[in-house]
Amino acid sequence: MTVIATIPGMVGGVPGTEVGISYEAFLNRPGDLEHVEWVQGKVVPMSPVSREHADVGLFLLSLIKHYVEARDLGAVLFEPFQMKTGPDLPGRAPDILFVAKANLERLHPLFLEGPGDLVVEIISPGSRAVDRGEKFFEYEQGGVPEYWLIDPQRQQAEFYQRGADGIYRLAPVDAAGRYTSRVLAGLWLEVDWLWQRPLPSLVGVLRAWRLI
Repeated sequence: MTVIATIPGMVGGVPGTEVGISYEAFLNRPGDLEHVEWVQGKVVPMSPVSREHADVGLFLLSLIKHYVEARDLGAVLFEPFQMKTGPDLPGRAPDILFVAKANLERLHPLFLEGPGDLVVEIISPGSRAVDRGEKFFEYEQGGVPEYWLIDPQRQQAEFYQRGADGIYRLAPVDAAGRYTSRVLAGLWLEVDWLWQRPLPSLVGVLRAWRLI
């Protein structure tokens, strides 16, 4: 396993977190990695998720996983699996993470070394600043080609694609309200699906995609 320098301990860390732990030690600490990330040498708890967050996340995970498997495009993982986009960047646990076949050699048992090809974050009220701020910058700097930000509470969906200059730009939806992925060629998403209650069935979406 390649790694990844130890970050010195910090003063005034979040109560209850481990301070001054290396990323390798973080990955191999006792217990599981449920709802924690590694930021500047600290084990940082993630915000709790609502049922709405969980429902939308599971819906998108099911769609993306089935599409990737049907086209044999790579691997799909989900939180709390770790992604370390760069040696000097935090270890994050995206809600959904796609790794293309060409990059599967960077996929280790406990983490992805380097950027995922597509990262999806479902925003909770407590994670809004991190998802839109810190993670946006880290994923952009770390080279994630496509970043989806889904906010069920506000019914907002933003799709960012990284240009040749390394800068994220908001990708538009078409006149029918559909977003078409650049990384997952041929995959399109009706944004309004995300706000329907109940959510569309997986079978219905797969039929719309002509996968069944």
